[in-house]
Amino acid sequence: MSKVEMKEVRVLLVEDEYQLLKAIRTFLEEEKYVVVAVETYRSAQQEIKNENYDVCLIDINLPDGSGNSLINLIKSKQQKTGIIIISSHNMTEDKVQSLDLGADDYLTKPFDLHELNARIRSVLRRKLGDSRHQVVSESISVYPNEFKAFVHDVELELTKKEFEMLLYLMSNKNRLITKESLAAHLWGISIEFSDNYDYIYTHVKNLRKKLMNAGATDNIKNVHGIGYRFEVA
Repeated sequence: MSKVEMKEVRVLLVEDEYQLLKAIRTFLEEEKYVVVAVETYRSAQQEIKNENYDVCLIDINLPDGSGNSLINLIKSKQQKTGIIIISSHNMTEDKVQSLDLGADDYLTKPFDLHELNARIRSVLRRKLGDSRHQVVSESISVYPNEFKAFVHDVELELTKKEFEMLLYLMSNKNRLITKESLAAHLWGISIEFSDNYDYIYTHVKNLRKKLMNAGATDNIKNVHGIGYRFEVA
């Protein structure tokens, strides 16, 4: 997968043709997606209500409802879920209807599975941001637009300040960041107000612990009495 897919990508597949469903699911799982596959409108409805997905692949003609109605349900959750319609309907008006409802793409059956994968990656880039909107260093990936950070494929549970600190340090790799600069960037605190920078030390300590517990290298180095440096080779 591309860098936008370094984290676990969850896909909901809604398709009533079992052989096609099985083929798509097997292919995507081999591509390291996490796939939940359902064959009915009702099952898809429950999944969308109860779970969050990065991409939904939806057939329009389901035995108990219209796939287009699922688009409205997904949109009502106001999340950045990508929606790709997979349908045997190839009329322009069918495509326009689904796209106007909020689908991100429309793929007509039959299709090549590699093309489907490319369409998924394209939607993810648009939804989650391309590589220009991510900061990567060794095993750590930070997505500013999504407020998410990962070590390998593990999402970190960071506070807002820990996330901002990690992003700031990684954006200034191998540069010395003074305590004053860090405080001003994160809290807007003036030098004269902050004689004591223990609160920065506490945040750095907690951030470093979370990174290392997730398997990252200890890149955050303390420059005694001055500040910190995010060191990479």
